[in-house]
Amino acid sequence: MSVLKAENIRLVYGAGTSFEKTALDDVSFEIEKGELVGVIGHTGSGKSTLVQLLNGLLKPTEGKIYLNGKDIWKEPKKIREVRFKVGMVFQYPEYQLFEETVYKDIAFGPKNMGLSEEETDKKVRMAAEFVGLKEELLDKLPFDLSGGEKRRAAIAGVIAMDPDVLILDEPTAGLDPLGRDALLSQIKDYHEVRKNTVILVSHSMEDIARLADRILVMNKGHKVMLDTSENVFAQGKKLEEMGLRVPQITKIMMLLREKGLPVNTSVLTVEQGFNEIINMNR
Repeated sequence: MSVLKAENIRLVYGAGTSFEKTALDDVSFEIEKGELVGVIGHTGSGKSTLVQLLNGLLKPTEGKIYLNGKDIWKEPKKIREVRFKVGMVFQYPEYQLFEETVYKDIAFGPKNMGLSEEETDKKVRMAAEFVGLKEELLDKLPFDLSGGEKRRAAIAGVIAMDPDVLILDEPTAGLDPLGRDALLSQIKDYHEVRKNTVILVSHSMEDIARLADRILVMNKGHKVMLDTSENVFAQGKKLEEMGLRVPQITKIMMLLREKGLPVNTSVLTVEQGFNEIINMNR
C-alpha cells in the first residue's frame, strides 16, 4: 500500500515572468508504507524541491500528491494536518531551535497538534530517547548543546509528532564521521522500531547504500530511476554521467571485475566487500 504518491508533478518558479524556471517536470512515483527510500541527485536536480512538495510546503504547478490515498491539496485549509503527518527535517535543523529549553523545543509540535500535557510529555521523552539525548539535557538551553546534540534535538522535535512519513534532507551535513555514524544508526533504529516510512535525501552514496530499501534518482528536475540500491548502483556509468558516483567499495569491486577477478559488483558496503574478497580467496 502506498503512503505517498506523486502524479505527473510539475513545479515552475516565477511562472509568466522573465525569471521563469521549471524545477520539476512530469515526476511520478509511489512510496510504500514502511519503506526507507533514499533520494539522490546532483546539486540542482530538484531533490529539496521535491521533498518540500511531499509535505505541502510547496504546491505543485501541475499534478497531484496523495498521502494515504488522499490529494493533499483537495482541501487547502487542512494542509497543516499534512505537515504533522509528513514531518520534515531540513538541512542544518539546529537553526530551527528557538525555545527556552530543549524540552520545550521538542514539545512544540505535539502541543500544536492539540495533545494533552501527559501525551506531550510521553512523546518528548520517547523522541529524546530515540535520538540519544540524555534526560539531563532536556532542561538546558538549546544553544548550550554541542553541534551534534543540537542536530538530535531538532530531529527529536519532528519525531515527537509521530509522523507517518519522516523526511530528512541531508541530516548528516557538517557532522564529523563519528557524529554522522551515530545519527545514521539512530535513524535506522527509528525506522526499524517504529516501522514508519522514512525518506532520506543525501549526497553520500555510502549512507544511502547502507540504509535505503529503494533509491529515487533525480536529474535536472526529472525522475530518472526508482529501484533497489543494488539495481541503481549497478548503473554506475549512467550515474557518473549525471555527476553522481557509486559507493567507493562498489567502485573497487567494479575495477577488480575489469581486472578479471570473479567478484560480485553489486557489493554496497565495506563489510560485504571484505566478505566477497575473503570468499574469493577460499
